[in-house]
Amino acid sequence: MNAWRAFLLMLEKIINHVNVFSYIKMVIDTILPTQASACRVYYNLLCSESFRRAIDPSSSPPAPFLTVSHTITIIIFMETVKEDNLQEFLLTLPSEKNWDGTPLLLFNETWYPANSIRGAVSFQQNFRAQDSDIILASMPKSGTTWLKALTFSVVSRDRYSPKESPLITAPPHELVPFLEVDLYLKSQNPDLDFPPPRILSCHTHYTSLPQSIRDSNCKIVYVCRNPLDQAVSDFVFVRNRVSGIANPSSSSSSSLIDEGFENICRGVQSYGPFWNNVLSYWKASLERPDKVLFLKYEDLKEDIILNLKRLAEFLGFPFTEEEEKEGVIEEISRLCSFDNLKDLEVNKNGVRPSGMRNSAFFRKGETGDWGNHLSPSMAERFWKIVEEKLDGSGLTFKISQ
Repeated sequence: MNAWRAFLLMLEKIINHVNVFSYIKMVIDTILPTQASACRVYYNLLCSESFRRAIDPSSSPPAPFLTVSHTITIIIFMETVKEDNLQEFLLTLPSEKNWDGTPLLLFNETWYPANSIRGAVSFQQNFRAQDSDIILASMPKSGTTWLKALTFSVVSRDRYSPKESPLITAPPHELVPFLEVDLYLKSQNPDLDFPPPRILSCHTHYTSLPQSIRDSNCKIVYVCRNPLDQAVSDFVFVRNRVSGIANPSSSSSSSLIDEGFENICRGVQSYGPFWNNVLSYWKASLERPDKVLFLKYEDLKEDIILNLKRLAEFLGFPFTEEEEKEGVIEEISRLCSFDNLKDLEVNKNGVRPSGMRNSAFFRKGETGDWGNHLSPSMAERFWKIVEEKLDGSGLTFKISQ
């Protein structure tokens, strides 16, 4: 334990928050009686966003002690203790209910579905980015499936013409897998030996991404959506997952959405709060425009050709003049259009390994559908909350109806 004792002496000099220091000492003394994985835990601890905020007196706002303590403990548990102990610890995290009544757990200031938090933590601690990686990020139900299809088509067009695209026989989520809710949920060390560039996706906030993603030269593309449409689309998706109803009626949907509306007003939804998720990438895109491209679903709907060119340029796969003349951009746009993807046999009848039908990812693809599910007073209330949270950031959304 000599390395840890030296670490403690260093912390004693730089941490003024006695509670944090005492907590770290308690964790190290009681949970780490041996040096098992000490170097790995030490590294992960220093890379923790909450830990850096805890020891940085200039951070604003400072990390709450509860967040810091949970961050430190879960890092150590993931490395050193057995499965049952991790499960026991997860029960100590703040908990709320999702639209369908399933639990959401608060970790690192993010509400994670309880059934995927293990994958989220494993992704944060174990993923090692490559400079050629492309990370697609979003809140759930914000155009994720569309962005996956567009990005895959842009990057692989030298190998597949639109008529030969793997998208015809494989759903976008299979070609561009999720990190925290797929790969790292199945294994702490999944096989990521994909030919470069690896195209991967996540719902994790920018500030909680693995340090290697933020430090590498990999590219991040974030897509967001009008918060009213995002909330309604997420609600319908979650309810359909349980009920199996393809398109519940407006009346039944309205009565059900009341149950979870108070939660979303407090930011309690999968990978929420909404404003924290979008702002983390918005700020990163302003600070590092060469690394983070910030897209809006509504802009893609309004001018897909312009935004496809933006996407290709940003990723380092710009369209040539010859390709533009030959209509390659338009072909990719048609291939990846909502109607085309929805009508493909694989997306109409296929089933994901999780048991979710591929068709569940293709509902309406419209803007302004929130008006069919939210009352004017509900929409106004939530919109005001979002505006207050985004105030001063420069990020705005249009209300479509």
